[in-house]
Amino acid sequence: MIGGGRKIEPSDDSALADSGARFTPALRAFFSRRAPVSDVEDLVQEVLLRIQKRKPAPIVNNVEGYLFEVAANVLIDRSRRDRTRRRSDHCELQDFHHPVDEMSPERVLQGREQIARVLATLEALPERTRRVFILVRFEEMSYKLVAQRLGISVSAVEKHVMKALRQLHARLRDEDEVDHVGHRDTRRPG
Repeated sequence: MIGGGRKIEPSDDSALADSGARFTPALRAFFSRRAPVSDVEDLVQEVLLRIQKRKPAPIVNNVEGYLFEVAANVLIDRSRRDRTRRRSDHCELQDFHHPVDEMSPERVLQGREQIARVLATLEALPERTRRVFILVRFEEMSYKLVAQRLGISVSAVEKHVMKALRQLHARLRDEDEVDHVGHRDTRRPG
């Protein structure tokens, strides 16, 4: 019964919706004690949506009881869904999880210097080693195809690639150590 003792008939959807709107503050209070504050409005809307979608029993004698029964079912369904999806194992992504990588002038300069070091190292490689490495890494050719093109064995291609990688790694590591030491020497105790 609503207010003046009127029963809600199933065809009287607007009266039930009005009752739901009237009980919205009570539903918010109900959910705020049982769910995170950030979910309260969504849960209230879910109750009102279910009432709107579902046609209640032929006669709803206790609208308030019916609304809170639907609210309890919404919580049960949500709990089941959370368990199934393992919601408690998830974390909310924050900005610090994905920091913005700013392209500062300093970073651009460092990138250009690294590219210059890589190119200088590639130029210092023996011609065949450089050619094999460029075909494999930059032209994305298979070892077998490079071997056929240059008339060498696949094993020789592998050895040339490994030689180039070792020299690149050593050069970049040495440059990083020099940079690191240089930065350490320029700092003064404060």
